[in-house]
Amino acid sequence: MPVSYPRPKDDCDALIVLFDQCFTVSANTRLLRGQGEPVYCPASSRCGFHQVIFAHGFLSSALHEVAHWCVAGAARRQQQDYGYWYAPDGRTQAQQKQFESVEVIPQAIEWMLSKACGHRFRISVDNLSGEPGDALPFTAAVLSQVAQYCRQGLPERAEQFRRALEDYFVVDTGRLFSDYSVDEL
Repeated sequence: MPVSYPRPKDDCDALIVLFDQCFTVSANTRLLRGQGEPVYCPASSRCGFHQVIFAHGFLSSALHEVAHWCVAGAARRQQQDYGYWYAPDGRTQAQQKQFESVEVIPQAIEWMLSKACGHRFRISVDNLSGEPGDALPFTAAVLSQVAQYCRQGLPERAEQFRRALEDYFVVDTGRLFSDYSVDEL
């Protein structure tokens, strides 16, 4: 039986409430709606809790940033943006391949979280003004990672949040690989 939560005014507010219920106490981490680019900020003397800040109130951005947080290890969660390299839109093909290599896992988790709240997922190569490349291998890699998660399970925090989303949005994703298809993208 799904857990009953007070209904926030929009889905982003619901994600924030659910994330806070899952992780504010256990991980000292909050999900926040940002005005600019997404960023992860570790706790500091200026702010006593870790912040997963998503872009412009976009649900997809919130789910994507949560996915990154769900796979970041303890040491990475002590660094601004987990200490990852990031080149903005306009990447060369070599930079794009490097970007895609670290995006497969977060985008697979984002897809599964998106399904759990009934939100459409779209693969993001995040390089609209860069050198065009073939997105098909990246899409196939994300789909393959989803298949692996369906067989072996999601990382602990991702699974906890996925279950909370499913309960709140009353969505039964089933978590079978047959429930995922490139045709959805």
